[in-house]
Amino acid sequence: MAIEKELLDQLLAGRDPRDVFNKDGLVDELKKSLSERILNAELDEHLDGEDLEGKSNHRNGYSQKSVLTGTSKVALSIPRDRAGTFDPQLIAKYQRRFPDFDDKIISMYARGMTVREIRGHLEEIYGIDVSPDLISTVTDAVLDEVAEWQNRPLDICCPLVFFDAIRVKIRDEGFVRNKAIYIALAILADGTKEILGIWIEQTEGAKFWLRVMNELKNRGLQDILIAVVDGLKGFPEAINAVFPQTIVQTCIVHLIRHSMNFASWKDRKSVAQALRAVYRAVDAEAGLAALDAFEASPWGEKYPAIAQSWRRNWDLVIPFFAFPEGVRRIIYTTNA
Repeated sequence: MAIEKELLDQLLAGRDPRDVFNKDGLVDELKKSLSERILNAELDEHLDGEDLEGKSNHRNGYSQKSVLTGTSKVALSIPRDRAGTFDPQLIAKYQRRFPDFDDKIISMYARGMTVREIRGHLEEIYGIDVSPDLISTVTDAVLDEVAEWQNRPLDICCPLVFFDAIRVKIRDEGFVRNKAIYIALAILADGTKEILGIWIEQTEGAKFWLRVMNELKNRGLQDILIAVVDGLKGFPEAINAVFPQTIVQTCIVHLIRHSMNFASWKDRKSVAQALRAVYRAVDAEAGLAALDAFEASPWGEKYPAIAQSWRRNWDLVIPFFAFPEGVRRIIYTTNA
């Protein structure tokens, strides 16, 4: 619901517009007033619903508490009750920071900023003096949660798992570097997606993926029905060494992207359109016939390496044609 214009005019009356968003300005005043209003409403609800076996419980003044928000440090008056049973939900008894404050620290840390840089940024932008220990406590808590998530138990069976990598910029020893983040993305039986794990490795290879497979198995995963991978040599063998019954399928999207590397920019759209007949064929035989037709077409003659790359991977493309249409669509659209 929009705030009424008259109320906004009343709040802004006599204020310098430039100070509205500054430290201790109108926004901070509103944050303080709204927080105290919520806390008092929480206490009212607590007193109404409390049963002390005939004994009455009532308000017992306020205690002062400084709380760090995402933009400032706010001094709040926390209401108390006589019995001492009131535990606020907005700001818990031992909580000294609003959740969004921790989110800001985590966001800066995730972007590769050091503890000193985070502290200086908070001081410069928000005028908040934060100790290095506090920043380290927040980030260490996240690292503990990440480690717990990375080692969590998995379901016994996953119908479909994509193994792939994305490139991201990470601060490493004072420099921002491009690094590969390797991901195992599962499609569960109900159609939902779940990331099974994330790994950072200097180089991708069969030995690395073999270690990943063993880690997944040690966490409880006993079988993968279909594993979708790129064209890395030795990758299928690494999967089948741990999950021997798994059907390994070359990622159709990777094949298409690899094919586009052989075509000029102006021809890529047309070449991609011509390749649709191959991977959308009704079965493996029709797909191979479509590949023969593409190879004999003007595009195949202009870019012979495209058909050759599909033929080299054909043994790992064939399983794709045995799947139902719904599964096939998931395989060639999930990584698109």
